[in-house]
Amino acid sequence: MTINRVWACYFSPTGNSRKIGLKIAGEVSTILNSEFSNIDFTRPENRSEIAHFSEDDLVIMVLPTYAGRIPNKILPWVQEGFKAEGAMAVAVATYGNRSVDSALGEIKQVMTENGFKVIAGAAIVSEHAFSSQLAGGRPDADDMAALENFAKDIVSVIDREEPVDLGEREEVAPYYVPKKVDGTPAKFLKAKPVTDATLCTKCGVCSKACPMGSIDGEEPAVVEGICIKCQGCIHACPAGAKSFDDPDFLSHRQMLIENFTRRAENQFYI
Repeated sequence: MTINRVWACYFSPTGNSRKIGLKIAGEVSTILNSEFSNIDFTRPENRSEIAHFSEDDLVIMVLPTYAGRIPNKILPWVQEGFKAEGAMAVAVATYGNRSVDSALGEIKQVMTENGFKVIAGAAIVSEHAFSSQLAGGRPDADDMAALENFAKDIVSVIDREEPVDLGEREEVAPYYVPKKVDGTPAKFLKAKPVTDATLCTKCGVCSKACPMGSIDGEEPAVVEGICIKCQGCIHACPAGAKSFDDPDFLSHRQMLIENFTRRAENQFYI
């Protein structure tokens, strides 16, 4: 089978899913000597036109794991925004050292429902958005080398007839319930970032980084819309003026640090 174009498609508020998607797709396109394109649907203005793919396309779909699933506010767009007529796809879920849970299986499920044949999958560890103490610096050099090998494996199964088997990752379970340090549920659904007025220069970078378009460009302390806790604004702020002070959120972050600082492993499915 001839692949004329390899696509990296990703939602990446803090940049790691983007990095991983571009690496895999770039390596595959190089091996196949095919064209390369990318669709970054992190920003709301990039979630307006439906993308259609044909049999000579290969799509690398990369999404971060939020509460064990595809981010719930982005799921509707993934379901509606990508359609195929026999195009092949690779499902990639990134996760911040705790667990990929059902995110990988859900990506495969949605892509299959959208007309893609999912020929490979991977769960890739990347630095957790909540803390650099969780998989800090990942994907690192070893991870990037593993992604190069994964790209070679993807090429080796281009002509496969059956979709990839994700084993226990096929099942899509309910969303993970965040826990506080004491083990009780952490309830921070309504939490929003706060702004240190003594540091904020009102540069507007945080507003541009918000994937929900919820931060006012002129008054960054105003967050009128939905916050999905992606930490995009915090990572992007050049002055370090953004943070979360919600007690349940902080307790959940501490729980993760206390329990999930070991080096988690990437998982590849071919």
